[in-house]
Amino acid sequence: MMIREGFDNDLKYLSSQVLGMMDMVRDILTEVIRTLEEQDVHGAREIFKFDDRIDEKMNQIEEKCIELIALQQPKAKDLRTLFSLIKMVTDLERMGDYCVNIAREVILIGKEPLMKELKDIPKMRDIILNMIDATKISFKELDADLAIEVSRDDEMIDEIYKDIYNEILLKIHENRENISQGTKLLFIGRYLERIADHLTNVCEKIVYITRGERLELN
Repeated sequence: MMIREGFDNDLKYLSSQVLGMMDMVRDILTEVIRTLEEQDVHGAREIFKFDDRIDEKMNQIEEKCIELIALQQPKAKDLRTLFSLIKMVTDLERMGDYCVNIAREVILIGKEPLMKELKDIPKMRDIILNMIDATKISFKELDADLAIEVSRDDEMIDEIYKDIYNEILLKIHENRENISQGTKLLFIGRYLERIADHLTNVCEKIVYITRGERLELN
């Protein structure tokens, strides 16, 4: 009984660490889009340090999961949970990497006047932040239905990216000088789309932990 209690406490600790990693990803996403809006090149460079902390957190969680698998020899649902946590933090780490990619584009754009109003990129950010908040709730409460609902917001992100793509192509067609910055803004939109995809992967793992079902939510 004592062994089971200790294992349950370890799982609770790991869950709290994953939730903390979600908060870190939320913060880095918020910050990197702020640097774009304010064209804050110095702030964009700080994103790299932020991402290092996310990488470190992922490594800590993975090592703890591997330790429990090796020492406790968990079975059935517990093993499913541990493997799912490892995959979840990998997706969260990739989300941080995409924020670094956005920061690189912000640095390249620098202080040059923006070719378009930044309204759809912040809108994508806001949708993703809401998705992260709902994903946290679904993970805390092991609510598979909420996780599935969150994943549907990914479609909105895809639609906004299509709008950005079409708008920028039109502006490039109107003025070839827009090619360089237009390409960078397209990359930023694409990175946000990928962040939403990885968050959907996290939702898939929540469903798997809760129901034991492997769903393709993308």
